[in-house]
Parts: sequence; C-alpha cells; structure tokens
Amino acid sequence: MVIKILGSGCKNCVTLKENAESALKEAGVEAEVVKVTDFMDIMAYGVMSTPALVIDEKVISFGKVLKPKEIVKILETLK
Repeated sequence: MVIKILGSGCKNCVTLKENAESALKEAGVEAEVVKVTDFMDIMAYGVMSTPALVIDEKVISFGKVLKPKEIVKILETLK
C-alpha cells in the first residue's frame, strides 16, 4: 500500500502526514507514506485544494485534514 500526501508542505500537509502515520500504527497496517509537493503532480490527480490523501492512486480526500480515527476507518474498508 502506498499513501501519498499531496500538498505544498504547509502546516496542514504536515499534520495530515502525521495523522496518516498514526492511523497506520493504530490499524496495524504497513504502508509507504510519500509526500508529493510538485504542483504538476498534484494537478495530475485532479486535486485543486490541498492537503489531499491518496491511497493506492485513489484520491480519498482533499481540502481538509483528516483525523487519525477517520483514516483508520478508511484503511479498514480497504483491507
């Protein structure tokens, strides 16, 4: 599983990355977490507001910072 955090590196992007890492630990799921900061790459996902969460190339959310528990619920549906 590959989780991508799309964003410029702002505070919200950093928080979303930390929340994703916390959710992975809580759910006991192994995944690679990658930050994507290049705007051309971000636009390729059709995302116009960041931060965005992408799991296995599927855009899960954008424009908000999901809490760890919200991410855990999403991860559980993907198992």
